[in-house]
Amino acid sequence: MTLHDDAVLVLKGYEDQPELRDRYLAHLDAHPDGMYNPCGAGHLTSSALVVDPARGRVLLTLHKKLGMWLQMGGHCEAGDATVEAAALREAAEESGISGLTLLPGGPVRLDRHPIPAPCHWHLDVQYAALAPAGAVEQISEESLDLRWFPYEEVAGVADASVVRLLESALARLS
Repeated sequence: MTLHDDAVLVLKGYEDQPELRDRYLAHLDAHPDGMYNPCGAGHLTSSALVVDPARGRVLLTLHKKLGMWLQMGGHCEAGDATVEAAALREAAEESGISGLTLLPGGPVRLDRHPIPAPCHWHLDVQYAALAPAGAVEQISEESLDLRWFPYEEVAGVADASVVRLLESALARLS
């Protein structure tokens, strides 16, 4: 099975945002290269919000190019077997934390956002990753900063898409 085929299966099984899901599926149907960065019409990305439920906090990265506090994530790569694996890889790479596990149940949310040319859209498949006890983060080259935020502080530092992702992750945790 290809990464493209996996993404289609994941999206077909995702029921929470049917209109956006259908846009993602139409994109993949129209663009065989729609999983990867070179696709000028947009491409799927995969991300994960790192959550520490025991301490009521999330780990956000200050994105180097955008200057915004965001969840860990990025482009799918040819070596990624699944969209889920891409999210877990990105979360581990950008957080420096080993032993992350994705919250069961598949993607937590979908988010479509514009990006500068030559590509026009990121179609982000968003997961939540659980931090193991005693997790120690380590900043990567892709970040200006990496910081834990209590749940109640996220709305004050991050944009609405991150807040919605946190809300959905917390709903699934409860």
